[in-house]
Amino acid sequence: MQQFTVPQFIDVESKIIGPITTRQFLIILGGAIIIGLSYRLFDFTLFLVIAIIVLILMILFAFVKVNGRPFHFFILNATQTLRRSNLRVWNSSALINEKEFKNDAPVKVENRITPKKYYKESHLAEIALIVDTKGKYKGE
Repeated sequence: MQQFTVPQFIDVESKIIGPITTRQFLIILGGAIIIGLSYRLFDFTLFLVIAIIVLILMILFAFVKVNGRPFHFFILNATQTLRRSNLRVWNSSALINEKEFKNDAPVKVENRITPKKYYKESHLAEIALIVDTKGKYKGE
């Protein structure tokens, strides 16, 4: 039987310049280009405002991680969550083909009320022990 090497650490990005990954380098490069263009095109006060905003966004997207994932994944997940509707409606007719189950006979429904069982505290402790031992303790 052939043996294959299984790749490990596939979620680790490759570093290109010291501790900076390719993604981070491209984000920094894009931010630097935007800041350079704004320096050439706008007056100094507008340049400062644009440079500060771009610098903050550049640092956020390049270096900040939320729950161990890059910041742009957090932004994508947040926008997808906000765009979805908050109301979920169960549509059982989508699951059941109505032609197969169409029957003119009325369905008789019985209302059964099951008696409530009240357990003593010792019995609940015994049930908890059975669950905790995964069934090895059989009980009395």
